[in-house]
Amino acid sequence: QVQLVESGGGLVQAGGSLRLSCVASGRTFSINPMAWFRQAPGLEREFVAAINWSGGSTDYTDSVKGRFSISRDNAKNTVYLQMNSLKPEETAVYYCAATSMFSNTYVTDRSQYRYWGQGTQVTVSS
Repeated sequence: QVQLVESGGGLVQAGGSLRLSCVASGRTFSINPMAWFRQAPGLEREFVAAINWSGGSTDYTDSVKGRFSISRDNAKNTVYLQMNSLKPEETAVYYCAATSMFSNTYVTDRSQYRYWGQGTQVTVSS
């Protein structure tokens, strides 16, 4: 059974930082693109950051460029999201996702992601 388990969410003041982690079990995702998405109340789940299998290629939604950083440790089957200079409007549930495709590029299309974690709440106070 494949599981993605996120951790690291919490309450932080505007301008603060958090580091999210996502550990995969049940199979290895070392050759699969992975990503982070987020969903605020009443809104659709949106793309945040994506990374290819090797970690050498990444992409971000425009609003987080320069503040967020996605990385992965394939030996630990873990992907990370470092979030700096957080804003109140970034309050959301953050989800880790993994594709089942073999690709050396990152994937930003939500429909391409087969496996999802349960999410971790990030709350940014003003």
